[in-house]
Amino acid sequence: MDMRRLVGSNVRELRLEKNLTQEQFAELSGLSQQYISGLERGLRNPTVVTLYEIATALNVQPTDLLKPI
Repeated sequence: MDMRRLVGSNVRELRLEKNLTQEQFAELSGLSQQYISGLERGLRNPTVVTLYEIATALNVQPTDLLKPI
């Protein structure tokens, strides 16, 4: 299983559930829209700190980003 794709897919699903655009989510998370785009496409390998920041912005647990939805 490709963890980068799994995390990216989970971030995208959770972001869309909250009706956020990539730009809106970038503002909430403190990351760039380009980073969010790459992450959702499975091209980025986020650090533990980045996973925490993303989870906080989405109001989920960091482990939720690692589980198949």
